[in-house]
Amino acid sequence: MILYSDKDDHYSHRVRIVLAEKDIACEIRETSNDEAPEEVLSINPYHSLPILIDRDLGLYNTSVMMEYLDERFPHPPLLPVYPVTRANSRSLMLRINREICPLLDNVILGKGNAKRIKEDKENLLHEISSLAPTFREYPFFMNDEFSLTDCYLVPILWRLPSLGINLPLTKNIKPLLDYQEKIFDRPGGDPISEQKKQRVEELASKNLEKVIDLEVERRKKALKTDDVDREKVKAEITPQYSSS
Repeated sequence: MILYSDKDDHYSHRVRIVLAEKDIACEIRETSNDEAPEEVLSINPYHSLPILIDRDLGLYNTSVMMEYLDERFPHPPLLPVYPVTRANSRSLMLRINREICPLLDNVILGKGNAKRIKEDKENLLHEISSLAPTFREYPFFMNDEFSLTDCYLVPILWRLPSLGINLPLTKNIKPLLDYQEKIFDRPGGDPISEQKKQRVEELASKNLEKVIDLEVERRKKALKTDDVDREKVKAEITPQYSSS
């Protein structure tokens, strides 16, 4: 079994967590969409990672991968046994994919101008914060045991600091902060070591430069001139991008 994984990608990260939780013997080949072999990328009609290969089977949708791994290696189970709770878990995973992941992706990729990115960061913080009350009732994400819903959420929480998004230290958010501290110590949780912290900070810096370039081009078109001071634009945007 081989997982072609992008080490900076939160979708790849969720699959790695499943592999770690189940202690599955799998070769993880870290690469990127630009560097992965074409014969591997061709397995996915969208030509993107992650891609899981198990003998003659090639999977490219992370939801399918994770459920396949959970069924093929049933211990410990990562989906609830009872149909109702299983359906609730799938609904939560769908919500993360549809409501939270697009916001995270926009911020990571620097889509839109500085104002748009600032709004996406605020909306992302709101969506994540709204989950906090859940952890007053359950030790894990809407479950008494660690499950696939946690595998979806953990990679998102792990990336927030590098994007300048900090969960407030308030009484309402404390259950989520406690959960986060606990969950990062689990297999595949990737607690932020100094080396990893430096890496995500480098990525955040690259995203900021991309945002600045886009804003400079936008102003050139709006003002119909090439005389736009990039350093001035950078000075305006950096505080907004770094704020939570």
